[in-house]
Amino acid sequence: DDGLDYRLGARIDRPATFSPDTGTYLLANIEQEDEEEFRERRAEIGGGITHRFSSETTAEAGLTYQYSEIKDDLGERELQHLLLPLRVTTDQRNDLLNPQDGVYLELTVTPFVRLDESAAGSRVFADLRDYFTFGASDGITLAGRAQLGSIVGADVGDIPANMLFYSGGAGTVRGHRYESLGVDLPGGGTVGGRSFAGFSAELRAMVSDNFQAVAFADTGFVGEEALGTGEGEWHSGAGLGGRYFTAVGPVRFDIATPIDGEEAGSDLEIYIGIGQAF
Repeated sequence: DDGLDYRLGARIDRPATFSPDTGTYLLANIEQEDEEEFRERRAEIGGGITHRFSSETTAEAGLTYQYSEIKDDLGERELQHLLLPLRVTTDQRNDLLNPQDGVYLELTVTPFVRLDESAAGSRVFADLRDYFTFGASDGITLAGRAQLGSIVGADVGDIPANMLFYSGGAGTVRGHRYESLGVDLPGGGTVGGRSFAGFSAELRAMVSDNFQAVAFADTGFVGEEALGTGEGEWHSGAGLGGRYFTAVGPVRFDIATPIDGEEAGSDLEIYIGIGQAF
């Protein structure tokens, strides 16, 4: 069963360190994730450089030491890693909480080295979102999202649990339990995968000045090996929702169900939040 999750951390950014658009940062975090499939306690400390290419595009590169204590269906282990996270983000959306136009793309590449063993690899993850609005008074919005991830060059046991891929929940496939899809082990049990693909589509229609009706469908894939190789499993969900617009942004309410597997049409998940789902 899921347990207590917590995170205590700090990040200090110093803008305009080397130039008006180039700054530096330092970070330190301690965190626990106690999920159904794994428990991981970790501490990290690091720093890096940030750069603003324009009002829409930013990048950062860092160096982080991470210590992890992991308990999952592979057993218990302690890992020490040196991470080199590289991230580029371009955000052309017209509104962060209720986007109707523009493209969002974030690409993260994280090479890593296990310090206590001769193991190294790299994690790549991309998140693309796009929006198209039309109709009377621009009252209808089509929103789409694609997520792709892959880990190359390291065995599953050498990778921190939080870097492996699961699917299910508000950020991937609604209607399925949070992180309910992973990779089944031959002797029983489940761990995260080394590849992920997720696709989401929403139709958002204004029905009054303050209320919007939404229909959506999500699908996700988790693979045993790097993306494009090996085997994996898909699952999908769909649902309906509503958005009530307030002064601080839309209040989101979604209800979804799996559309495949034994729980199709019978299990319901509810999601509440501020802002659109993506």
